[in-house]
Amino acid sequence: MKAFTRMRKARYVISLFVVITVLFAFGSVWASSEGGEGGLDKTKDLIFRLMNFGVLVGVLIFLLRKPMAKALEARRQGIRDQLADLEKQKQEAERQLAEYKERFGRLDEEVEKIVADYIQQGEAAKAKILEEAKAGAEKLREQAKKNIEHEFQTAKQQLKAEMAEQAVAMAEEIIKEHIKDEDQNRIIDEYLTKVVVAQ
Repeated sequence: MKAFTRMRKARYVISLFVVITVLFAFGSVWASSEGGEGGLDKTKDLIFRLMNFGVLVGVLIFLLRKPMAKALEARRQGIRDQLADLEKQKQEAERQLAEYKERFGRLDEEVEKIVADYIQQGEAAKAKILEEAKAGAEKLREQAKKNIEHEFQTAKQQLKAEMAEQAVAMAEEIIKEHIKDEDQNRIIDEYLTKVVVAQ
């Protein structure tokens, strides 16, 4: 069917061209017939040129008909392919737009969920920090008790040492006050006797 339509168009174009050429040739002949012999040569020359041109155009149409038809068909197919591709791109863009609209609709829910998660994590971190702080305070309390006990023992020992020194000093004073020369001599004699006996 397409071949028949193409042949009809080609015949129509060729027929139109032949009619125009013939009319132009007759017009030239008629115009030159009134001018004499010189006008006839010019008319013949013009007719031959027009006939050459007509033959050239006919041959070109005959030779280039199939390649031109193929080129035009390829161009049509390329345009169809581009249109199909554009249609696919349009459908993909519409699908993405619908997806984005759906996501945007769910955005509030996602924000609330994220905020709830962060609040929960914050509460857990707060509880952990408080627990660690309590454990640290308990350790400090135990350490403070140990330090106080140690300081108390140290102070007690220092106090005992000081009291012993003072007692010795007081006893020395008392002895110095109550001991007489005769008692000193007697103590020295007793000491010397013990030393001699021990050797």
